[in-house]
Amino acid sequence: MSRDIQRINLLLPLKMGNVNCYLIKTGTGYILIDTGNSNKRTELEKELERRGCQPGNLEVIILTHGDFDHTGNAAYLREKFSAKIAMHYDDAGMAEHGNMFWNRKKSNFIIRVLAPILSGFGKSERFKPDLYLNDGDTLAEFGVDARILHIPGHSKGSIGILTTNGDLICGDLFENRNKPVLNSIMDDPVTANTSVLRLNRLNIGTVYPGHGTPFLMESLKK
Repeated sequence: MSRDIQRINLLLPLKMGNVNCYLIKTGTGYILIDTGNSNKRTELEKELERRGCQPGNLEVIILTHGDFDHTGNAAYLREKFSAKIAMHYDDAGMAEHGNMFWNRKKSNFIIRVLAPILSGFGKSERFKPDLYLNDGDTLAEFGVDARILHIPGHSKGSIGILTTNGDLICGDLFENRNKPVLNSIMDDPVTANTSVLRLNRLNIGTVYPGHGTPFLMESLKK
């Protein structure tokens, strides 16, 4: 695991597991990738402070996709830390309308019923991004030698962040709760597999998933 990427692990509501946020220190401040669910806002703030991230030095919040467990604290942190929010345009409507099914296909009925209860996607959690990220965009302006990969499948606007060192923060394309696998919830499995094939052609060392622990890309291939 790269020392430049710090993992912050937060609990989800109703003991439904955990979600990861990743903090990257730059030469001038910090970049936060994903923000967890709003039910663990206090814990997230404590972790950010403990690691040196304070109001004024958080340069940008990058969201790998629009689900509530990744965007839940984005609006709050933007206000408190004076940081910009960046994400792919295709998932922006989830955050703006507070609806994780805004651009998805028809999902399981039970998931649709439970999602509004669990999401905490109230008006205060909704927002419009400041920046839209596209495939191939670099993070050079924020002091990080990395680029954006559009890797749809879990959602239309899912993105990954790939550093020149071969570290990939992949959002919810993969998970590693027990072993590295494709995420169990996919909006478009065919597109997800296309994204995986693309990643297999790249020089990727360590993968940092949205759920579970980091793992070597080689172990997924095996």
